[in-house]
Amino acid sequence: MATSVYLSSPALTINSVDLTDQATSAVLTYNYEQLETTSFGDTARKFGGAAVTSLQNNSFEVTLYQSYAASETEASVFGLVGIQTTITVSPTAAGLVTPSATSPKYTLTGAYLESHTPINASLGELSTITLTFTGGTLTKAVS
Repeated sequence: MATSVYLSSPALTINSVDLTDQATSAVLTYNYEQLETTSFGDTARKFGGAAVTSLQNNSFEVTLYQSYAASETEASVFGLVGIQTTITVSPTAAGLVTPSATSPKYTLTGAYLESHTPINASLGELSTITLTFTGGTLTKAVS
């Protein structure tokens, strides 16, 4: 069986700002909440099913180098706390522009950033921040 291997180097935008060059880690989690459909007489718990639609409960966690230059990390992120925003991410930079089956583009619309750590510094280390966006609707484009 053929396999596809790639070096991890995703591309991403947060609120339409390309922060790929500041990112060191990105995790997109696609999730539907479990809705229990167990009824009297069942011998085991049941969840979901074709007739039951639950809500998406997605998240996106990204670690970025902290930069205070114009249109870099701090300038792009500070104003997003407490509001909904859009995130796009792809396994490759080309996937953001021209999605394909091997390089899909995921768009998380309406994601919420609860908090941000403007300063996270340690002596002799590059400053990084980790942001967690929750909620929003996830779509996948392959063309």
